[in-house]
Amino acid sequence: MTNPEGPLSVAIAGIAGRMGRQLAAVSIDRGIRITGGTEVAAANAYGEDIGILAGRRAVGLHPVADAASAAADAAVWIDFTRPEATIAALKSLAATSVRAVVIGTTGFSAAEEDAIASASSRFAIVKAGNFSIGVNLLEALTRLAASRLGTDWDIEVLETHHRMKADAPSGTALMLGAAAAEGRGAPLGELRSAPYDGPDARRETGRIGFSVRRAGGVIGEHEVTFGSEKELIRLSHTALDRSVFAEGALHAAIWAAGQAPGHYDMNDVLGLGHTG
Repeated sequence: MTNPEGPLSVAIAGIAGRMGRQLAAVSIDRGIRITGGTEVAAANAYGEDIGILAGRRAVGLHPVADAASAAADAAVWIDFTRPEATIAALKSLAATSVRAVVIGTTGFSAAEEDAIASASSRFAIVKAGNFSIGVNLLEALTRLAASRLGTDWDIEVLETHHRMKADAPSGTALMLGAAAAEGRGAPLGELRSAPYDGPDARRETGRIGFSVRRAGGVIGEHEVTFGSEKELIRLSHTALDRSVFAEGALHAAIWAAGQAPGHYDMNDVLGLGHTG
């Protein structure tokens, strides 16, 4: 992961959280300049050095509350927080030099998705439910398989995460479901099955089902199953180290810094297209 124009400057939202620390650590390891980071007061991190929080050398910067202050000298804003915080940050960044935004936050409402789409006229926004390169290859394979298999093949998405994860299904699971739906030529909203629950929860032909598990400290496991009466195809991915998401996000940040304003995803970053 290199930047031919010299060190990239990034600001990181939620920098004292698990993902924020990973992003800071990988940035320092890769020679990417951190200009600042935000955090909420409850994290008790305002007096801490960002580099030390990340388990690296001190960088002489401390978390702040305001996104505009943290990103005053940044080219890219990286946000893996919560929907309301991400939307608030986008509004604050309009007055800064930030030209690209990487969003790994999940669980947005329809209105919040519209706000992100509107902000893409000002920023190059890369938004993904998962920044792992392996997961994005899984997404491309899911889209391809769904496009080649008929509606007599059931599609089920299973995801497992740590017990503290708030949203369900995960953003990655929904991303995989959307890829399967795209492969079948329809939006996920038209094909998504309701949760299987109750005495009459039979599967409907042609629908895409989701199952969710929450347990322990699982980083992330995703599996897409295609099933006919006679065969099963299983495509899966397991994250073994949380740093894969930070590596992918920073790869996206370097790419996005050179793009025109617009709404992008990891298919664009990795040149995967939308094969179907």
